[in-house]
Amino acid sequence: MRPLHLLGCLFWVIGRLAAQQDPTLTTYHFNALMFNPAYAGSHEHLTLNLTHRHQWLGFEDAPVTQVFSGHMPLKNDRVGLGLTLLNDQAGPGGVTDLSGAYAYRLKLGAQEQFKLSLGLQAGIANWRSRLSSVKVEDTDDPSFAQNLSRWLPNFGAGAYLYGKQFYAGLGIPRLLEYDLSSSTGNEGQIQAKNLRHWYLTAGAALPLQGQQLGFRPNLLLQHAGLLSSNGPLRAGAPASLNLGASFLFRQLFWAGATYRTALARNSSHDSANMWVSWSLRNGLRFGAAYDITLSKLRNASNNSFEIMLGYEFDVKVKQVVSPRYF
Repeated sequence: MRPLHLLGCLFWVIGRLAAQQDPTLTTYHFNALMFNPAYAGSHEHLTLNLTHRHQWLGFEDAPVTQVFSGHMPLKNDRVGLGLTLLNDQAGPGGVTDLSGAYAYRLKLGAQEQFKLSLGLQAGIANWRSRLSSVKVEDTDDPSFAQNLSRWLPNFGAGAYLYGKQFYAGLGIPRLLEYDLSSSTGNEGQIQAKNLRHWYLTAGAALPLQGQQLGFRPNLLLQHAGLLSSNGPLRAGAPASLNLGASFLFRQLFWAGATYRTALARNSSHDSANMWVSWSLRNGLRFGAAYDITLSKLRNASNNSFEIMLGYEFDVKVKQVVSPRYF
C-alpha cells in the first residue's frame, strides 16, 4: 500500500479527524435515493439502478463503491417506497448499508403542478475495519492489534419539492451519530466518529427544442458534521459542492459534466467529471462517468470511473416523458 493512500485510509477509518464518510458519486442524479428518502416514487413508476465506482485508479486498495437502489409509487399515488443497498470499501475499512425509504407526497399549487414529498428512512449498517492488516512500524501498538466490526441501526429524513421543470431537496439519510473509538483504554486511543451528513440538491430542466433537446443545470451540496456534538473530534472535510450541467437529446441520450470542489479557504479543486447515459425505448438504461483529478492526488494516481445500469418500468414504446427527468 502506498504511504499516501495508507494515510488517507487511516484518516477515513480510524483517524482523529472525522471527514466526509459517505461516498460521492458523479452520477448522483440517478442515485438520489441514497441521500434523500423523499425521492422515493418520484419517477411515477418502478425504477431500478445499479452503480459501480472505482476511485483513484493506480492506488492499491483504492475506494470502491457499489450502490443498488429501487423505488416506486403505490397505487394511491400519495405514497412512495424505496430500497437502497450500499457497499463501500477503502483500504482496511468498509461499510455495508441497507436502508428502506417511505415518502408521502402532497400536491401543491392552484393546478396541482407541484409535489412536495416528505420522506423517512430506516436501516442498518455494518461498519468494519481490518486494522491487523495495516503494516505499521510499531508492531506492539495495541490500536492495530484488533479488527473492528459494528452494527449501526439508523434512521433519516428528507424533503423533496418538484415540478415539471425544477426540483429542490434536503436530505439527512442518517440522523444518529456513533462513537467508533477503539476501546483499548490507552491514553492515546484511536478516536473516530460516524457523523451526520446533510445533502442539499437543486436543479431545473429547460426544453430548448421541444422534445428534441433539453438542458438541465443542477447542484449537490454535501456537508458532514453540521450541528454535531463532536467533543474532541472535529470534521476533517469541508462542505463539498458539485456543480453540473447536462443535455438530453431526443429523450434518450444524456451527456453532462460536473465540477467538484470544497467550500473552504485554500481548498484545492477536487475533480472535473464527464458522464453519459443512454436509455433504450424498452426502459433499459446504460451509463458511465469519468473523473479527472484536479487536486495534488493527480501526481500519484490516475482518475476515477463509474459504470451504471438501470431499468425504468412502464415506459411506453413512444416516449412522452417530460424532459425534466429528475
